[in-house]
Amino acid sequence: MKKTTFLVIAVILAGIFTQNLRAQDESPISLSLDLYSRYVWRGTDFGSSPSLQPGIEFQKSGFAFGAWGAYTTNINQPAQECDLYLGYTFLNDMLSITFTDYFFPTDNAENTYFEYSNTTTHIFEGSLAFNGTEQLPITFIIGSLIYGNDKDRNGENRYSTYCELAYSPEIKGMPFSVFCGVNLLAPDDEDLNLAVPVNGFYGNKAGVVNLGISASRDLKISSDYSIPLNIQLITNPMKGNIFLVAGLSF
Repeated sequence: MKKTTFLVIAVILAGIFTQNLRAQDESPISLSLDLYSRYVWRGTDFGSSPSLQPGIEFQKSGFAFGAWGAYTTNINQPAQECDLYLGYTFLNDMLSITFTDYFFPTDNAENTYFEYSNTTTHIFEGSLAFNGTEQLPITFIIGSLIYGNDKDRNGENRYSTYCELAYSPEIKGMPFSVFCGVNLLAPDDEDLNLAVPVNGFYGNKAGVVNLGISASRDLKISSDYSIPLNIQLITNPMKGNIFLVAGLSF
């Protein structure tokens, strides 16, 4: 309990420092730090524990280059992630294209970050997003894993593809969102007939994997500083799972 309390205090102090840096609007560099009770991404829980998620981004003229990570506090089943991404937003911020390099380092193991051959453990995704407008608070994203550690039993790229539609209005000043994410491509039938089936990246069939709601509000810390709180109720109908996740952004 004392360890958890110390962690929360340390994160709040780091958040205040980050807020001061963000106040420098003239800088193209932004920093972020999130603390989530669970890291649930596209309907799957990574790490089964609270997750610290730092980020750094350089943005200029619609282009964005950044790094983002997630580090669980579960020492028995640690889950780590360190991603690089390059994106471009255009048409008055309505559309974005992004190329992401996902990598999952492992403690006490020989990692292969600089290995990009056909056996690489990186996963590369190309995605296209519609970001919505004030008059139309609807967002849509579709992303496909175009290269890397997403192989079928023959060692060929599976091109696992995810798409998500969200409606995100404000209800009495509170940001609110209803979202639905779908796994578009099923593994080959031959894969599913194996003694140990080779499942797709998001699931073993096409269907809904990420369905839920999200709401946000600011927690006032002082007259000059507040911390955004986000609560998400997430279900994965394909896996029969449900999560209630809380997150703080600094």
